Amino acid sequence: MALSFPLFAQQTSIVTFTLDFPGSEPSHYFISVSSDGRSAYDSDGKLSAESDADPFHLDFSVSPSTRNAIFDLAKRAHYFEGEIDSKKRGLASTGAKTLTYKDDQRNTRATYNFSPITAVQQLTQLFQNLSATLEFGRRLQYFHHYQKLALDQELKRMEDMANQNGLEELGAVAPILQEIASDSSVINPVRARAQRMAQRAESLKQ
Repeated sequence: MALSFPLFAQQTSIVTFTLDFPGSEPSHYFISVSSDGRSAYDSDGKLSAESDADPFHLDFSVSPSTRNAIFDLAKRAHYFEGEIDSKKRGLASTGAKTLTYKDDQRNTRATYNFSPITAVQQLTQLFQNLSATLEFGRRLQYFHHYQKLALDQELKRMEDMANQNGLEELGAVAPILQEIASDSSVINPVRARAQRMAQRAESLKQ
């Protein structure tokens, strides 16, 4: 007699973050992170100050430590249920931000300018730093192929921001850093800087 057992599919939870802030760069982006680490990023960032907005999409994976931090902060923020905006008048606009959480039991969404909830503040900073990292990777990819002379300044900016803890998930852009570091057609100081950043990304892996 054959025995049959019910199959239980593992439920996937998803946290998303959207920023709409006209006049900033990028003025719109969307990040989705699943509980299995699979992630996606969309933005309208410019490749240079003179260029038009260019839609960008990237599928990537976040590290276990970042994934755990995102879902722990979502839990501490009560999965964004209820009002999370401070509603204080006179606060400068820093863009319309939206956080969502979805699993088999919840489907919540909250939009805010500034939140007094510490977990929301930390989550906002994490996602903003992640966007900054991915935008650097995008520009470096473009410059490496079409504008090598721009790599030096871009990598200096990236290194400065990393030193100020303004980036997140450097591992997501490690391939382009290593590609630049290994390219003999790129001048040595730029290759060395790219190598330092690639090594930093490696050291941050959990």
